Amino acid sequence: MSIIKITKQFSFEMAHALRNYDGLCRNIHGHSYKMDITLAGQPLHDENSPKNGMVMDFGDLKRLVNEEIISLLDHALVLNAQTDAQLIDVLKQNYEKIVTVDFQPTTENLLEFIASKIKKRLPERVALTCVRLRETDTSYAEWCEE
Repeated sequence: MSIIKITKQFSFEMAHALRNYDGLCRNIHGHSYKMDITLAGQPLHDENSPKNGMVMDFGDLKRLVNEEIISLLDHALVLNAQTDAQLIDVLKQNYEKIVTVDFQPTTENLLEFIASKIKKRLPERVALTCVRLRETDTSYAEWCEE
C-alpha cells in the first residue's frame, strides 16, 4: 500500500522577545506566522467509516491544531520563563495572553514544541512528518521526522 502525505496550512499572529539575544529580536516584536502541518499514512480502507479513503480528515486536523497550538499562541506574547518575573507579572496584569515557555521562543524551538504537542494527539496509524513555520515572507524553519 502507498503512503500518502497530506498538508494543511494554518496562520496565526504572535509576538515574542528573545532573552539575552544580541540583535533587534531581543525587543518585543510580532510576526504573522504561516504554518504547514504534514502528515503521512495509509488512507483508511473501511467502507463503514465516514473517514474511508482519508489519511486524516482535514477538519479533524484543523480542530486538533486549533486546540493545541492556535488557541495558545494566536495573539499571544511568548516569553522565555527566565524573563524577569516582575516584568512578566506586570504584563499579565495588563494583557490577557502572556505565555511563558521553558525555552527561547525562536522559530526553531517553537517547531519542536508544536511537533511534540501534535504528535501526542494523532491516531496511531498517522505520522507527523513535517512542520514548516514561516516567520516572514523570506524566513522559515522546518521540523522533519527522520
